[in-house]
Amino acid sequence: MTTTTTSPVLTATGVTMRFGGLTAVQAVDLDVHPGEIVGLIGPNGAGKTTFFNCLTGLYVPTEGSVAYRGTVLPPKPHLVTQAGIARTFQNIRLFANMTVLENVLVGRHTRTKEGLWSALLRGPGFKRAETASKARAMELLEFTGLADKADHLSRNLPYGEQRKLEIARALASDPGLLLLDEPTAGMNPQETRATEELVFAIRDLGTAVLVIEHDMRFIFNLCDRVAVLVQGQKLVEGTSETVQSDERVIAAYLGTPFEGAPGAEEAAEVEAAESGATGGATQDEAQRGPTARTEDGQ
Repeated sequence: MTTTTTSPVLTATGVTMRFGGLTAVQAVDLDVHPGEIVGLIGPNGAGKTTFFNCLTGLYVPTEGSVAYRGTVLPPKPHLVTQAGIARTFQNIRLFANMTVLENVLVGRHTRTKEGLWSALLRGPGFKRAETASKARAMELLEFTGLADKADHLSRNLPYGEQRKLEIARALASDPGLLLLDEPTAGMNPQETRATEELVFAIRDLGTAVLVIEHDMRFIFNLCDRVAVLVQGQKLVEGTSETVQSDERVIAAYLGTPFEGAPGAEEAAEVEAAESGATGGATQDEAQRGPTARTEDGQ
């Protein structure tokens, strides 16, 4: 596993998110450094996805700030993607009626310079950009093992390959930081192992990774550091060994109360607030890039 002392690519400082009178994320600090894989775990309703949404501009934090390479990010998903952060979602959100290649090309739009008139007139500049984008998209499909499926509709891919396609689309924006929201959800052991190898390969390319996951074996094998959220607050952060041996983490996952622990009713309220707010993302957000939802609602 990689350790580094370089300046962080991501600095989240005091991030707080409230939905009315309910606090889903409270004063969370987190850094991610280049070449590092960091895990974010916690029971259901802990605020993990809400925190991700704050990092990627889907939510405007009630308090706190999110910075990428020292620059505070505007709370707009397409601008966050343009800055260098890309993500996948817990539920697969591909463009079902587009081909595998076309889905990856959607992720390239933040890295192309051609404007509306260039696209309409289809001049030499547009054609060069289109050729370069297709070449890069095919590189990513080769990297993720999907090159032979480039012309297939994404909806016809097996589940594990749809997950890979989401990652390829996110990588198309050439991010310095990739956020993965439960990338192995619903996978069998072989698919989970392939995803682990893919994440390591992404890290080896120089892209930092922040990952939410409920599969503890996967997360502890994968990550250099792990942070634990419980009802929106960071309970502990450290190496896999440190986190696994922390009695508060064990209690949180076993459902055993510890001092200051939320009750089941409070945790359920947070989970419901997360689901309701995420479900309310707009069609306009969906069209803005690989950090947002798709029109297929998947």
